[in-house]
Amino acid sequence: MMPFPVTTLGPQRTPPPPKHYGISSPISLAPPRETDCILTQKLIETLKPFGVFEEEEELQRRILILEKLNNLVKEWIREISESKSLPQAVIENVGGKIFTFGSYRLGVHTKGADIDALCVAPRHVDRSDFFTSFYDKLKLHEEVKDLRAVEEAFVPVIKLCFDGIEIDILFARLALQTIPEDLDLRDDSLLKNLDIRCIRSLNGCRVTDEILHLVPNIDNFRLTLRAIKLWAKCHNIYSNILGFLGGVSWAMLVARTCQLYPNAIASTLVRKFFLVFSEWEWPNPVLLKEPEERNLNLPVWDPRVNPSDRYHLMPIITPAYPQQNSTYNVSVSTRMVMIEEFKQGLAITHEILLSKAEWSKLFEAPSFFQKYKHYIVLLASAPTEKQHLEWVGLVESKIRILVGSLEKNEFITLAHVNPQSFPAPKESPDKEEFRTMWVIGLVLKKPENSEVLSIDLTYDIQSFTDTVYRQAINSKMFEMDMKIAAMHLKKKELHQLLPNHVLQKKKTLSTEGVRLTALDDGSLDLSVNGENSTPVSSLPAASKTGPVTGSTQGRNSPAPVAMAASVTGVQFPEVSLQQANPSDSLGGASSESIPQTAPQPAVPPAPKPMVTRVVSSTRLVSHPPRPSGSAATSIANPIVGV
Repeated sequence: MMPFPVTTLGPQRTPPPPKHYGISSPISLAPPRETDCILTQKLIETLKPFGVFEEEEELQRRILILEKLNNLVKEWIREISESKSLPQAVIENVGGKIFTFGSYRLGVHTKGADIDALCVAPRHVDRSDFFTSFYDKLKLHEEVKDLRAVEEAFVPVIKLCFDGIEIDILFARLALQTIPEDLDLRDDSLLKNLDIRCIRSLNGCRVTDEILHLVPNIDNFRLTLRAIKLWAKCHNIYSNILGFLGGVSWAMLVARTCQLYPNAIASTLVRKFFLVFSEWEWPNPVLLKEPEERNLNLPVWDPRVNPSDRYHLMPIITPAYPQQNSTYNVSVSTRMVMIEEFKQGLAITHEILLSKAEWSKLFEAPSFFQKYKHYIVLLASAPTEKQHLEWVGLVESKIRILVGSLEKNEFITLAHVNPQSFPAPKESPDKEEFRTMWVIGLVLKKPENSEVLSIDLTYDIQSFTDTVYRQAINSKMFEMDMKIAAMHLKKKELHQLLPNHVLQKKKTLSTEGVRLTALDDGSLDLSVNGENSTPVSSLPAASKTGPVTGSTQGRNSPAPVAMAASVTGVQFPEVSLQQANPSDSLGGASSESIPQTAPQPAVPPAPKPMVTRVVSSTRLVSHPPRPSGSAATSIANPIVGV
């Protein structure tokens, strides 16, 4: 035996190049340093009390529940196959399978979180079978509770609680005779000859699986994503329906960061996440891979072809065909809020790197109710709990329409909706009523050549309530005494509706220089701690703040919302952002060029429509018949300027 390996002469083999992730070269291939490992361990310890890690026992329970559900699906598909007289050889191997997607599939679910699942069936099993015989089979199972089917949804779903775990099950029928155990849903050929509902149902699994295949290190990705999702929830910017980002969008942003720093670990990736997306030149899209055309004639996101795609403000494109923008709900205001949160996150992680702060500071909730001088409070009420759940879901899904209308108001710079809803006090203690409210913070513009600013929001509120009522009636969901109310309150008046523990001022972040970036230099200064905000006072009693719903006449028709800001003798400083020096905070990051997306042409920012307020008579909108049957309340002449 030779004591040493023999070196043979000849051409030397060059090592294969490292695998390339994403649509551009990485920014840095630097391996983690010892300080990075220490910071990552501290990050893990900080995350634990927030319940973002599930105990092994709970995880095994989820796995067992999914196995039971998977066996139920196989059993059900066999029964369907037998009832349709398929050959015995086919029945023996017909298969059927439960796939998971969302946070559970990504491996970042929290304690008590629900599971998103997909039931995949062969071609002879119909969607109607899923919502009848499979639904009935679930109903008979002793561990299944709270079973409900939502067959008419955009993505039809069966919701249930299986042994204490909430599960949403979608359905997809593939054009296959049998469903093999090793089926890879990323295979684009599976989409051929499928109806659009099946394609939508498959999309969640396909996107989740693609994300996991497009990151260099899954463990580093997962820990970073856990931290970023917790940060987004703490800072009230985690809500797709209200115009912020949902779970899949945050996952794609973290995945892109991992691609740009493939060897970095979580503590570094969190810092780089804030660096990359505080400097990102929106509306350039975030892409995890080059978009591919499959000639299946499915609509894909492409601003070169689809004019409407050019107006998306913060596009984050799903990596699976058909590529879609997961953030089409983002508005001018929500993007502005998120970008400032990115910049604050960059400043805080800079402090953490310099040992001037702990990770816990990143997860401190900002004081939303100290941040603004003016708020709009929306209230949704219904007489029964079941009606209230449906009503709240509809109203919440339309709030972004109101935010969009407010943004177009020439006197409003920003409309920031808090994604968290709150129980509202009862109108009458003796009346059975369920009430929920949402709060929108407003930043007003500096008036020109005037000491008093007066804003009429009658049209905005009326259009919003009309839209909600119209949809409720069209979907046959509307019931008597389902109501929407809206009111304008100043900061000091919020205690009338919200308890002190909600309103109390949180510990102020030390990044005192961070302020909301305005749309123009004439906007109100808005500091994080609220101390430097411009003082605002109300108009005389004629336009005093108050509820915008009518008093005795039909509660559904809001009266004018008028707001006034006294700006006598107030200086309006330029709004700025005091940002940590990237080169100091990120180890020479100033030399790092954030690669923007190359394949897509530069997308011009969507023009902000200018709204000309025209008042011709006592009516601003054409009112449909009110749901309650009462005549529409006439609207008084709105105050447009004082």
